[in-house]
Amino acid sequence: MSSPVSVTILGKEYQIACPEEEKDALISSAQLLHDNMEKIRSTGKVVGLDRIAVMAALNIAHDLITIEDNEGSGLADVNKSILLMKDKVSAFLEEDRQLEL
Repeated sequence: MSSPVSVTILGKEYQIACPEEEKDALISSAQLLHDNMEKIRSTGKVVGLDRIAVMAALNIAHDLITIEDNEGSGLADVNKSILLMKDKVSAFLEEDRQLEL
């Protein structure tokens, strides 16, 4: 059964429905994303939350590809994972824009 989990990324709180057994992984993922976005924002080279989020997603996807390649896993699986992450980032950005309106 899913229950809402509250995570904070760059000072914004998000409620995300999540199965109880995946709660710790969601919190860890949110922390990883927050840390990556904070690092990008601190450089001052990327402006805007949506651009920072996209850059962070690309960095995390790159890390995933590197790890998967080092473990000898198939590129098709990595591509599927990247597409899933891309869809999640796109949905997040769309939801964020709707909240701002």
